[in-house]
Amino acid sequence: MKRYLIKITVILSFLLLPALALLASPPLDFPPDPGGDPGPGGTPVGGAPIGDGLIVLLTLGAAYGGWKLYRIKKHDSNESLSHTTHL
Repeated sequence: MKRYLIKITVILSFLLLPALALLASPPLDFPPDPGGDPGPGGTPVGGAPIGDGLIVLLTLGAAYGGWKLYRIKKHDSNESLSHTTHL
C-alpha cells in the first residue's frame, strides 16, 4: 500500500507541477494584428510538412511490430525446445 501511494504521489507531482508553473508565468505579448485582407491564393506561410513525419512514424511502427514478432517467435521456439528436451 505504501509503494502504491508513493507511485501515485510521484506521478501526480510530475503531472501537476508543470501545470502550476504555466499558471504562474506572465501572459504572452502577442504581436498586433496587421489588418487588411489576406488576399486570394498563394502558398501558406509556415506550413508544416506532413509527409516526412508520416514516413518516420510508419517506419518506427513497422520496426516495433517486427521486433515484437521476433520476440514472440523466439519465445515460442524456446518453449517448443524446452518441451522436447524433457521427453
